[in-house]
Amino acid sequence: MKFDKFTAVNSVRLISLRLIIPSLVVLCLLLTSTYLHAAGLKGTIKIGGTGSALASFKELADAFMKIHPEVNIVVLPSLGSVGGIKAVNAGALDIGLSSRPLKQAEQQNGAAAVEYARTPFVFATALKTEGLNFTLKEIAKIFSGETKSWPDGTAIRLVLRPESETDTILQKGMSPEMNKSVTKALSQEGMLVTVTDQENADALEIIQGAVGTSTLGQIISEKRALNILPLDGVVPDITNLANGSYKYYKTLYVVTGPKTGQTARDFIVFINSREGRAAIEKTGHLPIKK
Repeated sequence: MKFDKFTAVNSVRLISLRLIIPSLVVLCLLLTSTYLHAAGLKGTIKIGGTGSALASFKELADAFMKIHPEVNIVVLPSLGSVGGIKAVNAGALDIGLSSRPLKQAEQQNGAAAVEYARTPFVFATALKTEGLNFTLKEIAKIFSGETKSWPDGTAIRLVLRPESETDTILQKGMSPEMNKSVTKALSQEGMLVTVTDQENADALEIIQGAVGTSTLGQIISEKRALNILPLDGVVPDITNLANGSYKYYKTLYVVTGPKTGQTARDFIVFINSREGRAAIEKTGHLPIKK
């Protein structure tokens, strides 16, 4: 076989195309506004992690399984962000859900995270909130114990989260006054501290006069009997989060690991599609456009 400069150049071009074309296809799938149905998908996708995202992912899973009836998606009970990330790295889960970015050590173990949505971070109670409007400073006084009752005289019961929990970190970061108030509340004996997002929402629903943090996404997707407090005159909804008038939110991530398969990755593509984003918006989340 004669090998000349023309043959060599074209061989290099052919090899380059073989490398580039698959990447372009994947990029097009990720950026397309409409989900391109992959044929022949089957198997089981296991998903778990932060409790605040679980119910919304069940909605996404149902929508995906209608398109791919041979795929079974199992959304596990709350493992927390840490548990979900560890399980993905170990291969026990296909997709993890996290309310925080990955730490360097988690990335070194093979995990990768992509932000997919934000949802308003809110103060919630089972009491009727019509006509109520607290400033952030007034909320801080509630958590410091300075304000002990609601306007109707009902005693206030605080529902707290562990100090290392994302919700606590977010709440402390809202203002210096809030940081001091939450730190003080956590230091007091006998305070109710709930571990998971679901336990937290249960306590807010059941305990008379209870108030604590949650997210719009969890309250809507789990159909919780909770009312959200306007803050500084602003209603915590998707519109106000999008236009910047409501400033407090929780960021949510999908996490993949070294053993995440193609079917699970195709589901992630669906999350970023027009259909997936529409399902996310219905559950009180602001999707991140890719």
